[in-house]
Amino acid sequence: MKFLNVEIPVKNLPELDQGFVPLGLFFKHYATGAEKPLCIAVERSGGQIGTWECKVHGTPEMKEADEYFVDRMVKFLLWSWGGFKVYICGDDALAETVRKAYSVDGSRAFDKDFMENVYERAFEVVSLPYDQRPAPFQKAESVGRHTTGARIGFDAGGSDRKVSAVIDGETIYSEEVVWYPKTISDPSYHYVGILAAMQTAAAKIMEKGRKVDGIGVSSAGVYIDNKCMVASLFIKVGKEDFDAKVKNIYTRAAEDLGRMLGYEIPVVVANDGDVSALAGAMGLGENGIMGIAMGTSEAVGYVDADGNICGWLNELAFAPVDAQPDAMADEWSGDIGCGVKYFSQDSVIKLAPRAGIELNEEDAPAAKLKVVQGLMAEDDPRAVKVYESIGVYLGHTMGLYAQFYDIHHVQMMGRVMSGKGGDIILATAARVMDEEYPEVPFRPEAPDEMTRRVGQSSAAASLPESK
Repeated sequence: MKFLNVEIPVKNLPELDQGFVPLGLFFKHYATGAEKPLCIAVERSGGQIGTWECKVHGTPEMKEADEYFVDRMVKFLLWSWGGFKVYICGDDALAETVRKAYSVDGSRAFDKDFMENVYERAFEVVSLPYDQRPAPFQKAESVGRHTTGARIGFDAGGSDRKVSAVIDGETIYSEEVVWYPKTISDPSYHYVGILAAMQTAAAKIMEKGRKVDGIGVSSAGVYIDNKCMVASLFIKVGKEDFDAKVKNIYTRAAEDLGRMLGYEIPVVVANDGDVSALAGAMGLGENGIMGIAMGTSEAVGYVDADGNICGWLNELAFAPVDAQPDAMADEWSGDIGCGVKYFSQDSVIKLAPRAGIELNEEDAPAAKLKVVQGLMAEDDPRAVKVYESIGVYLGHTMGLYAQFYDIHHVQMMGRVMSGKGGDIILATAARVMDEEYPEVPFRPEAPDEMTRRVGQSSAAASLPESK
């Protein structure tokens, strides 16, 4: 196929989405003949800067391709790393194009506002000469896998909260309590539930004659320095209450528990996707783990090759994967071709009618997914096409993610991956990677039994380093 004057050889296309343009292959083949050095740098909290070295064409006939390449690359890096300042080093015209996109009325206004809320800084796009590009700087911190001592692990989900008491790596108590965080506007509801769970686990630890040595929290959302910056769990909470009572809700609960017990307790708060990846790393005894959960959205976590949780956003639901001009738009961000429409129940719902499966438009998304899963359980060939198409998406996107992450294992989770459909997704993705990305060393897999036994709240308990 040819896209923006770039010839892209593709061997595998989804049967139900023949217009799909794998972004990873576009990035790869766009580079052919590009000679002008360009550096894209993204700055986030703590003075950390990620840099991406590449080349653009800088010719009139490739102007549109250059602009598209930089737009998609900046977008991917922002949603992977996170940041409030983008440096375009080596091309003033491309920098101005990016600056206009990330303006109040620009095409990336959503991304600009999101990053400003996360980092509490005005979003900037800066143009620099290539030889003045910033140096990369990352704070490598080992997080998790601390198993000595008596610890509390708390996992905040959208429909239940789970807490574990863990002593020297052994879970001595675990409980799961139904709650409704997404429907309650009063943050005291959330706080009371969090503190109650911590108190329960602390009581179990004290029954063993031990003191609480640390609290680890796994929670949906974006967390910077243990502060909640954005989280759907608190979606009904107003901005004033969010700023005053939610941003520090987990550290406040830990401090109040410490006051009750008479001593300070170390606490670490991390994104639940990252903790899921940490649980996978602990179960496998390896590093370089990416976890992807395909459910309501695409949730991604990553533990790097050194066993660290990097502090990156990893919000790849909003990172682009498809370059086709008429790709489906995400209702929240307004952008097209992003992961949420390819690796969630939305993808199943999008593809089912194309396979000839009629869905009741009045049904909730989860109910529509169940219809397709029911057909798949009966080996309906229409449902097979749906899952094979998602498998092609996944195979190509693994090749894309491998350009940005050092991955040794990818573990696929979530309700879209359940049953026969999940098996088809994995097998199809592996075949696509064998044929199109043989240099990529991993293939997506389902968590093994050992990994499943490492509960997320138990993995969260290992986050803080006890003194």
